[in-house]
Amino acid sequence: MATRIRKTKSEERILTAAAALFYTHGLRGVGIDQVLELSGVAKSTLYVHFRTKEELIAAYLRTTDDSWMAQLQEAAARAGDDPRDRLVGLFDALADAFDRHGFFGCPFVSAAIETDLDSEARTITLQHTRRRQAWLTELSERAGAESPAALARHIGLLIDGALTSGRLLQDRAVVDEAKSAARRLVADHT
Repeated sequence: MATRIRKTKSEERILTAAAALFYTHGLRGVGIDQVLELSGVAKSTLYVHFRTKEELIAAYLRTTDDSWMAQLQEAAARAGDDPRDRLVGLFDALADAFDRHGFFGCPFVSAAIETDLDSEARTITLQHTRRRQAWLTELSERAGAESPAALARHIGLLIDGALTSGRLLQDRAVVDEAKSAARRLVADHT
């Protein structure tokens, strides 16, 4: 049992270090030696958990997918019970992210740009986008949208646009503008 706990803690340290580095410097901008230095684990320990950098990137993206979806859903829930309010309130997750550490862009957009079209990282990125869009479509249906898929696509574009513009401009106002646009979209579609 102690070995499994040690492995889990080491794996968590590696993923935490990799996440911080990949998010701020990109996938290509980070080497394994940097992950080792920040995590404080031995190279052999890292390779027990992740045989390649690609495996580490995949684990980072899967963990980020779960974390980001939880943040979006929590922000939506804080906005109240009305699905229309939730579709607007989810943008508070972007504001929260900016307030924590500024905008370094969307890790999924970055992964899509930095990896090959046939890579596992790109596959995970597409899975994340589909998962997010399915949730947005469900919320749009509950909000009574005439075309839930269209509203969900528009909201998704606002999220992606806010994250991308936020990275470029480093201006939190981008999130406020995206949230305002979402409010208008939801009113127009429901």
